[in-house]
Amino acid sequence: MPPHPSPSVQKAREDLAGRLREIRKDAGITGRELAFRCGWSESKSSRIENAKTPPSEADIKAWCRACAAQDQAPDLIAANRQSADAHVQWRRLQRSGLRLLQESVVDLYQRTKMFRVYVSDVIPGFLQTPGYATALLSSIADFRGTPDDVSDAVAARMRRNAVLSNGTRRFSFVLEESVLRYRLCSPETMAGQLGHLLGVMDLHNVAVGIVPFSAQRTMWPMPTFTIFDDVRVHADSLDAASALTQPSQVELYGRAFERLSRSAERGATARALVTRALASLD
Repeated sequence: MPPHPSPSVQKAREDLAGRLREIRKDAGITGRELAFRCGWSESKSSRIENAKTPPSEADIKAWCRACAAQDQAPDLIAANRQSADAHVQWRRLQRSGLRLLQESVVDLYQRTKMFRVYVSDVIPGFLQTPGYATALLSSIADFRGTPDDVSDAVAARMRRNAVLSNGTRRFSFVLEESVLRYRLCSPETMAGQLGHLLGVMDLHNVAVGIVPFSAQRTMWPMPTFTIFDDVRVHADSLDAASALTQPSQVELYGRAFERLSRSAERGATARALVTRALASLD
């Protein structure tokens, strides 16, 4: 017998089942009529609607076709795909240490052509120096009580970040000014990190915008997220890393990124913000 799904997986299944039930009800048909139109048993419709049996992609397409809701199929299929990993628990990922967590996204980094990154808390991993990454990952390992493999994790992060020097990839970063001011490491380490940031801002494939404290905003500060091309979003919180792949979710975060970008300073003004943060370390 397969193991009972984790609470997060079961919740994702229940959400998907609820959406399918709503589509059927909106179409004004019974479960029996839906089953007839789809060519399967009424009990199968019931199992899917009650999250007892996860539907296949073919099932979802047939369901939407039977309810004249084909336009909803792409989102539902994406939701079905991510139900097993939509809310990946950081504790589970980190049980074996932080190095594996860094290495788990290497393939994704390698196949992505356009990265859009918004951060409100720390320097983006892509732009971190070894010293800053060591301080940050050490605090995470201490807080989580994970195995002490920080040096290996930092080395893995630096290898992963080599993608930044690949001229065929494009990067757009939007940072809150607070990121430049938070003291997560020694003044000397932070000075090196801010100096590195200034250097990265000169790369032709990297665009860095900084939202100053004084900006008139159209979008509030929010938790960090990364958009990979136009197909996937990683949105972080204290207890989880959500991998979002539904087209509507990716589009929502894309709109948020564009609005946050409008409040960001660039070029000489952005560099001046970094320089002032550097001066404040004295």
